[in-house]
Amino acid sequence: MATTSSDPLSSTTRTPTPGDSYVQSFARGLQVIRSFSAESPRQTLTEVAGRSELTRAGARRILLTLQSLGYVESDGKLFSLTPRILDLGFAYLSSMPIWNLAEPIMEALVDEVKESCSAAVLEGTDIIYVLRVPTHKIMSISLGIGSRLPAYCTSLGRVLLAGLPDDEVMNRLQASDRQALTRHTLTDVQELLTKVQATRKQGWSLVNQELEEGLVSLAAPVTNREGRTVAALNISGQANRTSAKIMQDSMLPALLAAAKTISKLLAVKRA
Repeated sequence: MATTSSDPLSSTTRTPTPGDSYVQSFARGLQVIRSFSAESPRQTLTEVAGRSELTRAGARRILLTLQSLGYVESDGKLFSLTPRILDLGFAYLSSMPIWNLAEPIMEALVDEVKESCSAAVLEGTDIIYVLRVPTHKIMSISLGIGSRLPAYCTSLGRVLLAGLPDDEVMNRLQASDRQALTRHTLTDVQELLTKVQATRKQGWSLVNQELEEGLVSLAAPVTNREGRTVAALNISGQANRTSAKIMQDSMLPALLAAAKTISKLLAVKRA
């Protein structure tokens, strides 16, 4: 897999510097939007201000602006996002038509291996899901388009990190909140770097129960015309149904073929 240094760390891992090219009010608006989550879908003004690290007055102005634009609604006390907020995320997906072409390939892969398939991109220290074709519910958390997971302990993340030079990999690993999510999770930076280097060399990654007990996943890179890794594709299943060895032996060829097909489509689309 080719490496590149063109994918900088996100604002979640570096502090932006206000200046002529930095619109602070816009940044604060995004902070307010990001303050809402599955754990906090409805918030008071005080809660939004606290989670956004803004004054109550500042948070109120932004919430009222978002409400007037249809992105936020309120019952007079609690604020929540409206479905219109999805427009912002789908603007990215609609600007990347490759995923419309990739979906039938992923569906065919799911039909063949009988396991869930996902595609993700790298953003800072996280992966962001851009497409999912599920079969069974295999995780305790719900995943969908836009969901984030840490890169260090996921097969998708290690494939995406493998597309970067080692110094950038180290930067992202060191900036990660490396928690032992299971008894199998690797958290040592040097061990993780070794895993990423092995992924780069072999062209795929297998992660066995590091993100969640019982979850096994296998990932491969999606590359552009220049051979640069721009996304990753994975299949995942339960260890009690499909062991890591069985997944590697019986499903890796199909996964690599699907990732290669999507890479070829991407090359043609951007030609």
